[in-house]
Amino acid sequence: MPLFSTPFAQLDLIRQPDQTNDPLQAFDAADEYLLNHLHEQGLIRDARVLVLNDGFGALSCALAPHCQVTSSGDSFLGALALQKNLARNDLPADSVTFVPASATAEGPFDWVLIRVPKTLALLEEQLIRLHGQLAPGARVVAAGMIKHLPRAAGELLEQYIGPLQASLAVKKARLLLATPEPRPVPVSPYPTRYRLEKPALELVNHANVFCREGLDIGTRAFLPHLPKALGVLRVADLGCGNGVLGIAYALSNPQAQLTLVDESFMAVQSARENWLAALGERSVSIRAGDGLAEQAADSLDLVLCNPPFHQQQVVGDFLAWRMFQQARAALVTGGELWIVGNRHLGYHAKLKRLFRGVEQVAATPKFVILRASK
Repeated sequence: MPLFSTPFAQLDLIRQPDQTNDPLQAFDAADEYLLNHLHEQGLIRDARVLVLNDGFGALSCALAPHCQVTSSGDSFLGALALQKNLARNDLPADSVTFVPASATAEGPFDWVLIRVPKTLALLEEQLIRLHGQLAPGARVVAAGMIKHLPRAAGELLEQYIGPLQASLAVKKARLLLATPEPRPVPVSPYPTRYRLEKPALELVNHANVFCREGLDIGTRAFLPHLPKALGVLRVADLGCGNGVLGIAYALSNPQAQLTLVDESFMAVQSARENWLAALGERSVSIRAGDGLAEQAADSLDLVLCNPPFHQQQVVGDFLAWRMFQQARAALVTGGELWIVGNRHLGYHAKLKRLFRGVEQVAATPKFVILRASK
């Protein structure tokens, strides 16, 4: 893989999760543009810099030897990549402070560097939390590849920060430079809430939760067909989002031991709040993580999963395939993985490569619910 060459450092960077012969880089032209702009503006040594949504740590690693860097984002895999890339480039682990997006990074900050996220609700919440965290004369610069930079991102910067200037395009990347001005204390529209009838739940959804305004149609198709097996089963909701699958299963199976895991910190925050509202102090493990990578082998009886088909802007089934592999490793012999997926994704054939038996439990015109037995 090519080195990431910047005015601040030359870095050897990797993405997460690890993929053999991964053709994708851990940085792009928007990262380069942002760092070149910072260098041209004369970054003061030991300036306090907040980096938001730094995919795999490229910006934070470049700046770590030169200033006080705080990185904040909603991806556990992004945080893991930052840790690995610091070590890979002989940078101290504590040279960057990481704050999950479920918490607020404490300023004041002299610079705020933003990689515009796919979910604009996350950007909006992050901009709202900047209120009161900017030092006098602070500068706020957002960056993105033009094809992933919607007009609404600039409108949010103007609304919450101040007047906006867009840069010229360089290598199909653009910067949005906002000049902070006094603004009234903003009121966040997040988290959002919606209600379900079966099971009867009100679900809290923080800003970066998938399908924040209502139950996604895949989960809606899955819920009526959740396995009914009773008893002291060890069950994981893999890629739990707001926790609805795990919570619905737990409500029907009072003896089950649940683990809910997602790589989004805001999803985990939502799932914790929703579990507490629905099930009180019932014992559960809810964590941010790299899927079931940390789960002991042969430690689960059942895995429920509505797998994602993208990572940031990259679409593909590599995350789903990895989740299926993790589930197989974590399940006992005879354990089952239940998934919902779009028909066209062909998960049935993929699961047959890993599991002893695969059968279709139910189907709608768009989705299939599959059961795979180890």
